[in-house]
Amino acid sequence: MLNQNQTPLLNALKDNAARPHAPFYTPGHKRGEGISQPLADLLGKAVFRADLTELADLDNLFAPQGVIQQAQQLAAEAFGASQTWFLVNGSTCGIEAAILATCGTGDKIILPRNVHSSAIAGLILSGAIPIFLNPEYDSVLDIAHSITPNAVESALQQHPDAKAVLTVYPTYYGVCGNLSAIASITHQYNIPLLVDEAHGAHFAFHPELPTPALAAGADLTVQSIHKVLGAMTQASMLHIQGNRIDSDRISKALQLLQSTSPSYLLLASLDAARQQMALQGKILMSRTLQLAEEARTRISEIPGLSVLKMPRLGASLGFLALDKTRLTVTVSGLGLTGFEADEILDEKFAVTAEFASLQHLTLIISLGNTSADIEQLVQGFTTLAKEYRRTNLTVKSHLWQDLFTTQCHALCCSPREAFFAVSEILPLIETNKHICAEIVCPYPPGIPVLMPGEVITKSVLDYLQQIQAKGGFISGCNDTTLKTLKVVK
Repeated sequence: MLNQNQTPLLNALKDNAARPHAPFYTPGHKRGEGISQPLADLLGKAVFRADLTELADLDNLFAPQGVIQQAQQLAAEAFGASQTWFLVNGSTCGIEAAILATCGTGDKIILPRNVHSSAIAGLILSGAIPIFLNPEYDSVLDIAHSITPNAVESALQQHPDAKAVLTVYPTYYGVCGNLSAIASITHQYNIPLLVDEAHGAHFAFHPELPTPALAAGADLTVQSIHKVLGAMTQASMLHIQGNRIDSDRISKALQLLQSTSPSYLLLASLDAARQQMALQGKILMSRTLQLAEEARTRISEIPGLSVLKMPRLGASLGFLALDKTRLTVTVSGLGLTGFEADEILDEKFAVTAEFASLQHLTLIISLGNTSADIEQLVQGFTTLAKEYRRTNLTVKSHLWQDLFTTQCHALCCSPREAFFAVSEILPLIETNKHICAEIVCPYPPGIPVLMPGEVITKSVLDYLQQIQAKGGFISGCNDTTLKTLKVVK
């Protein structure tokens, strides 16, 4: 057992920030002396004294032998891994590295169609061929959930030469599939299970939260420590266990994907967040769960609103748990879209959600929230329901279903081939039946509706146009106004 009280990287950074010396190394602001005054006024100068480079005492992220290595070992123990890597380019680079470390050009990888755009980037970088699975779909709420063990087993029977399985656990809505069963099926083929656990970094620290991916049998998991715990934005971790993944390939892939000038502020925040959870995690998560339950109970009592609950999902579909700190509120009963409700809550009541969709608002309740936050949230929804209610909203409820049914069988070439192919830009209305050459996704949550290599269909165009008309934001593509799309020429 390691001493989880320690913060070796944070301590080293603190010591070096306080050491008087003449700095003749990067960064150019020289410990804050050259920083612009407006930025210094906003952040204070102390943070810039700690904005240091790879000094001798601070170790090297790509060949750690000192304090970074020690901090990563402490994190591995705290999160239940055999080895952990700190990430300064977010979970995005972790997902990309996981695919690069397990798949090469032409190799097959099984994954859900509702993966994050980082997985599509991993396909483009690696040249891997995706075998997409339809996620289970709730036609009433228009929400795509997780893939099931049966779907994975069927895919592996059809593609026994697949090199890996990747799944999302939990989804952006907090839904957790039967990961233990998926791991068992995947391991029967002696291939690794990769998990995008970006929103599940807190699972290891309270028994009322879903089972952590590693405990459920995953070989590799990527966690956004900044999303639900106390690290700074961009600070994430990649964990592995077992012998199905070559750790050296992970290290080499991360050298390609991460900055050679990593921020020690981000790295130190990972060290501090790990210590905080290792020592106080259960207490912090107990309080967070209490706040979430209060919000869920009170909001569900407001006429016209409902919240996503586990019984709605059904264990028969292979869903075992719902992250209770994730709150999805259906607002369509008020005659509002999620986008409209989001704008009203933000502008009128200073309540800002994580993301909006056509019928819902999804909120993250974490260790940083307070009782005052919950009160403001409930009061915002209460007033929204009383003062902004309109006639019932009519939303085409099978949009996602149409999308996945058509899209999962429409890949004409690998994402890499389409991404690097000769392309042209066409007006949106002329792109039907063309092969897409870019990533197109409403954001957040960053789930691509179109990716390079897929045939553009009318249902996809209708979906994107409705999202945009209702106030959604389209990202990833060259023209975010969605008047044009890039297609393979």
